Amino acid sequence: MKYKSHKIAMNFFTFAVLLFLVQVIIGLVAAVQFIKPDFFFFAFNISRTLHINALVVWLLCGLMGATYYVVPEESGRELWSIPLAQFQFWATVVTVLVVVVGYIIMGLFPQANITVFGTLLLNEGREYIEAPRWADIMIAVSAILFLINNAMTMFKSKKITGIMGTLLGGMLFLTLMYLPGMFYTSSMVKDQYWWWWVVHLWVEGAWEVIAGALLAFMLMKLTNAPRQMLEKWMYIEVALVLFTGMLGIGHHYYWIGTPNYWLWVGGIFSSLEPIPLLVMVWDALRVTKDTRSTTNKLGLFLATAHAIFNFLGAGLWGVIHTLPSVNKWTHGTQITTAHGHLAFYGAYVLLIIAMVYITVPEMRGVKEYRMSRGYRSFWWQTVSMIMIVFIITGAGMVQTYMERLLGLDYVTVKNNFNTWFWIWRAVFGVTYIIGVCMFVYDFFKIGKEPVTATLSESKA
Repeated sequence: MKYKSHKIAMNFFTFAVLLFLVQVIIGLVAAVQFIKPDFFFFAFNISRTLHINALVVWLLCGLMGATYYVVPEESGRELWSIPLAQFQFWATVVTVLVVVVGYIIMGLFPQANITVFGTLLLNEGREYIEAPRWADIMIAVSAILFLINNAMTMFKSKKITGIMGTLLGGMLFLTLMYLPGMFYTSSMVKDQYWWWWVVHLWVEGAWEVIAGALLAFMLMKLTNAPRQMLEKWMYIEVALVLFTGMLGIGHHYYWIGTPNYWLWVGGIFSSLEPIPLLVMVWDALRVTKDTRSTTNKLGLFLATAHAIFNFLGAGLWGVIHTLPSVNKWTHGTQITTAHGHLAFYGAYVLLIIAMVYITVPEMRGVKEYRMSRGYRSFWWQTVSMIMIVFIITGAGMVQTYMERLLGLDYVTVKNNFNTWFWIWRAVFGVTYIIGVCMFVYDFFKIGKEPVTATLSESKA
């Protein structure tokens, strides 16, 4: 490895990849439970919690791994404190594993979720941020240590590049935006108001800033495009993401009791949110069109795919159902679920996978590697995800019509219209897992086997 610090990046990537596999397997379990509720030894609510929380954690660890690779590369020096980074990694791993065990225990024995020092021990019950208070504190500490270590590395370098500065801003934003989820208010409206700061601004704000910096780094590393040009467009993209995303949070505020002006604020800025994502697509395609001489064609392919599917999932699939006139009918239906699946896949799953294929070969000391499995994994995952999204979108449209227009109750709708939707979702869940298994296997094989791939194989 060029830097000893890259060992930390590899550790985070390894943990993230393994959690990715666990997350999709639990997701398939949850999909089957829609058809047969007693399929697994704990109920759907626990499967869903594990599926969503594992998604968030493995992506967060992937972003941390990518950052721990980029910062030494950009600064030209080792991390400020490798032992501190090692401590942060192992503290994160232990915390995550204990929380997962706690969720499972609570699923089997709900009475085990006792109150200790005024907080629930295993699960606080707040959707998407169910982690107990002690785990919240550990996650916040991990984020603070992550910020301090990378910030000190940057400050001790001779020059802070635009990519480093953007990463630093994203890390600071990431640390701050987790804190609003760590307190309650007596008003449900106020509680939901702050809760969305974590669920929306943490993921669609802080993470997107980091993603913008990582995309610029990947394009620069793969294409040798001028840094000034890439950083200029990175600033534009990140500024637009923050401008539209921060006020676009209003599309979550329509129906929780907030003032009516959120209908206008959320509606207008939600419609603007696809613009920076479209700029990212244009930027990636423009750069890759001009410079296609890279030997890592798979990495470049995945980086471009990330930009495209980020626009489709987070942008297009988001705006089609978040405008007030539409959202009053579709809010909380399977259409929201479809948006979530495609948005996370495009914005972050493909981002982390691209970073793996760009950085891991170099960290293992190889310039060339077999790319055929990477391409096959991408197509298995992508086609499966597209089919899952179309299926869930169709289910959401039928659900909206039967529940919101005809006035049928949820259970009646679930029992009478969607069996085939859920069967096909489970089928494509299996094919998606096949693609993930290919990726996980490839992750551990990159750079450890003879390169026998031909040019035609690399394009397969």
